[in-house]
Amino acid sequence: MVKVLIIDDEPKARTVLHHFIRDFVPEITEVRQVGSVREAENMLKYYRPGIIFLDVEMPHQSGFELLSSNENPPYDIIFTTAYNQYAIQAIRFSALDYLLKPVDPDDLRAAVHRHMNRQEFAKHKKQLYNNLVNNIEKKEIKDFKLAVPSSEGVYFFSIYEILRLEADRNYTVIHLEGKRPFVASKTLKHFEEMLDQFKFIRTHKSHLVNAAHIVRISNNNEYLILTDGSRVEVSRRKKDEVQQNLNIR
Repeated sequence: MVKVLIIDDEPKARTVLHHFIRDFVPEITEVRQVGSVREAENMLKYYRPGIIFLDVEMPHQSGFELLSSNENPPYDIIFTTAYNQYAIQAIRFSALDYLLKPVDPDDLRAAVHRHMNRQEFAKHKKQLYNNLVNNIEKKEIKDFKLAVPSSEGVYFFSIYEILRLEADRNYTVIHLEGKRPFVASKTLKHFEEMLDQFKFIRTHKSHLVNAAHIVRISNNNEYLILTDGSRVEVSRRKKDEVQQNLNIR
């Protein structure tokens, strides 16, 4: 059973979310709500929620300020936001959850269930929240650090450090510059969508390559050579697309 705290400066938004929780998420047994980070900090002195729904766009105090006030948060945070692409990307890059307003009941239910099934990452929560705060302070998305949970812990790295990503069934092997590869429990498609605005090239159904690390393409256009000396196959049906992305005619 889960207790919840809703933090949002809009009374209507709090009420709607409260009703959705009551009607669609029976695992949640108690809901309280406040209208500011300051009120939340006072309530958290005696109320112990398992999940906080935190609006990131509030006047006076940003929702992100709550992240800095607790060294070892015992709760999970699910962020709520209207369409703020910068905040959404910062949250996604930090392997954290968000709900887009107006909240959809199915998305709400799925987010709560993810919280209940990701307890193995509980000890890394503060690191993930710190990464989010650092990302928000960056001027450009390209400077964000990506947080990727794995069976060994959580890896943090910049976009430029990624050499390539390789599909391994429902997992992805991530190859980083100067580091050993590791396996992430997300599909290659997940990372392709996340990195869509950066120059990553799908060379094969199993390979996604960072164009910044491509040294050359072979004479027969069958493989790429990367800065670490590795070769990455270019499938026959991807040749034209790869050449176009590399401005080769």
